[in-house]
Amino acid sequence: MATEETGNVAAGAAEQSGGMPQLNFDTWASQIFWTAVALFILYKILNRSILPRISGALEDRHNAIADDLDRADELKREAETATETHRQGLADARASAQKIIDQQQEEIDAELAAAEAEAEAEIAAKLAESEKRISEIRAEASGNAQQIARETARSILEKIAPGLANSDALDAAVARALEKSELSS
Repeated sequence: MATEETGNVAAGAAEQSGGMPQLNFDTWASQIFWTAVALFILYKILNRSILPRISGALEDRHNAIADDLDRADELKREAETATETHRQGLADARASAQKIIDQQQEEIDAELAAAEAEAEAEIAAKLAESEKRISEIRAEASGNAQQIARETARSILEKIAPGLANSDALDAAVARALEKSELSS
């Protein structure tokens, strides 16, 4: 029962007071005054302590971003310079490598020409030696052929006419026959 009475008392007081005090038109002037005073004090507190900190933080952030952008531009220029230096270095290296290749090719060509000349000289010497040897073999063969031809002629002449063989005349006839055969070949 006590709770019922307390609830009734509170309901009666609310009905007598007229509702929420903020909506009571009798106290509006003082409410507006104190609201203005509170807002003015809040404005002064914000304006003197909090807003300068916020604007300082914003300015610091803006300066940091500007510094970062400046540093990024500087690094970009350095990178472009390094890239250009690298490209130039590569071009120089390629030119140097091509020059070395050309020099090596010239040396190889000179060595090859010298080796060819040496080989040709060696071949010419061997050819001359071979021709000399062939001449010797021909001369020897020719001498052997004359000897065989004389002996064959004597043998045939001895068989046909024994005792009539004249050695000088026979040698001269064989020499003439061999000369004719050499001239015709």
